[in-house]
Amino acid sequence: MPKLALYVPLKAKPGKERDVANFLTSALPLVQAEAGTLTWYAIEEGPGAYAIFDTFDTEEDRQAHLDGKVAAALMDKAEELFSEPPQIHKVTLLAAK
Repeated sequence: MPKLALYVPLKAKPGKERDVANFLTSALPLVQAEAGTLTWYAIEEGPGAYAIFDTFDTEEDRQAHLDGKVAAALMDKAEELFSEPPQIHKVTLLAAK
C-alpha cells in the first residue's frame, strides 16, 4: 500500500479552464516516466476547480516528483493559469484499497 501522497488543489483563472484541463492532460506522459510515482490523478472538482492527487511509497519518491518536470511546469504556468498559487499538501495515507 502506498504510504504518502500529494494533494494540490488548483483554481483556474476565469476563461482559463480549458487551458488548465489541457495542461493537466499533457502532463501524463511526464508522470508516466517517474518510476516512484505510483498513481497520479488529474481531477476536475467542479467549475474552474481542479486538483492533482498522487501517491508514493517513500519520501524520496515524493521529493523526486516535487523536483521533477511536472512540478516545474506547474510552477512555470501558475501565474498564467491559476487565480492563486498552487498549494501543495503533503499527506500520509492511513488506508487504501
